[in-house]
Amino acid sequence: MAAMFTKVKGMKKGYDADEVEDFFEHAREVYEGVSSEPLVHRDIHTAVFDVVRGGYDTDEVDAALNRLEDAFVAKERQTVVATQGQAAWANILNERARSMYPRLQRPHGEKFDHPRKFGYSIEHVDALCDNLVRFFDGQLRVTAAELRVVTFPQAKGKNAYDEASVDAFVARGVEILLGVE
Repeated sequence: MAAMFTKVKGMKKGYDADEVEDFFEHAREVYEGVSSEPLVHRDIHTAVFDVVRGGYDTDEVDAALNRLEDAFVAKERQTVVATQGQAAWANILNERARSMYPRLQRPHGEKFDHPRKFGYSIEHVDALCDNLVRFFDGQLRVTAAELRVVTFPQAKGKNAYDEASVDAFVARGVEILLGVE
């Protein structure tokens, strides 16, 4: 069987090929309706694979995950619009966006829980949140592609936010932006 992606050479590390292939096979089955096991946008956005020597090129896999995520959101949109109409899709996106508002309205430094040790820099996460507020207010253009590649410097304790909470929040933002793009 041919490899799905390019394998890194020599001592370089990449994503575990078996894990990647299992994930993409499962995604294909769900997308095609062969499997009733759930797989949603957030599962794709937050997929994690072990990093091993000789694994798949991480950039290639990440790009494929982005395309897969796009396809799942597009399919959801197509299904909703076909069965319930464009207004229903707009309502779904509005509800998803509204789910972000309470956190966006919290004061700086209090938008997410603080980790016990290390997490993401409060200053940088709050700046992203400010940009999302400006986006929702129609004052700034933000794309799903921009959110997908956002990174935050590491910080410690009270100067940091919990990474998992921030990652889930960013994933919701990507989902919303994909739905309107």
